[in-house]
Amino acid sequence: MGKVWVVAEQREGKLKKVTFEMVTLARQIGGEVEGVVIGKDVKGLASELGEYGVGKVYVADHPDLEQYTTAKYTRVLAELINKEKPEVVLIANSAQGRDFAPRTAQRVGAGQVSDITGYEEGVFVRPIYAGKAYTKVGATSHPLIVTVRPNVFPAAEKAGGQAAIEEVAVSFMPEDLKAIVKEVVKQVSGRPELTEADIIVSGGRGMKGPENFKLLEDLADVLGAAVGASRAAVDAGWREHRYQVGQTGKTVSPSLYIAVGISGAIQHLAGMGSSKVIVAINKDPEANIFKVADYGIVGDLFEIVPLLTEEFKKLLKS
Repeated sequence: MGKVWVVAEQREGKLKKVTFEMVTLARQIGGEVEGVVIGKDVKGLASELGEYGVGKVYVADHPDLEQYTTAKYTRVLAELINKEKPEVVLIANSAQGRDFAPRTAQRVGAGQVSDITGYEEGVFVRPIYAGKAYTKVGATSHPLIVTVRPNVFPAAEKAGGQAAIEEVAVSFMPEDLKAIVKEVVKQVSGRPELTEADIIVSGGRGMKGPENFKLLEDLADVLGAAVGASRAAVDAGWREHRYQVGQTGKTVSPSLYIAVGISGAIQHLAGMGSSKVIVAINKDPEANIFKVADYGIVGDLFEIVPLLTEEFKKLLKS
């Protein structure tokens, strides 16, 4: 195995957790683990990657890369791949990664394996049929673009190394500059982002209204969790789409997923089926969610959730 690249995902000068998870995967694959950092004023992130055992980091630092756009990221990464010839390129299976990874693959004539959740004996494992089955995919040619589901692989530990840093000359074609991001409106929350959260509390149609999500927010705050929602709750206007977990929302893999008042439709299971432990709370004992749950509580969520919140307060306080 030759070079295995980790394309760092960063926001506002901070590396996202999935970047370190991809470093773990890169070590499993073998070969020379190298990194790519794209953005503005990001050279410091290259040094940080070196501390986690990345031997070399390519830095594309340019004022026009301050905000993400598909064309500019694709241009930079594709030209770098064509020049340096890595065998495997790991990209986060985030909204951003899903956007520019296939375009990069097409630009360089590479194959792509999407949304992988495992690596075994030289092949990648990914879910198919809305998470009902898994398939193993190997590569017959290189380079290979691989998008990695966040929160599946353990984050790499610091190894105390130092990376060789190579600054990349950045240039754009006129067509790369057609789209310009003028402003990014931030939605501030004290809770973890859904795709990176270790614990998620999600609500569905059984919540009966937007005002009742306060019950889930109280439980989430005690647990340090994120709050999610099913498509039914989002379609009803009870939560914004950014909270939606499922095939048409976000795919998550927390250590603990608490599904409250969620029936367990196939499209929802596709977004959370890889959670390590699933707890379901539903008054219908025949609800589909119980088929995938590790633990189930049949009963009235409006009685059960407040009790859980109080019990967790006592346990965590002690």
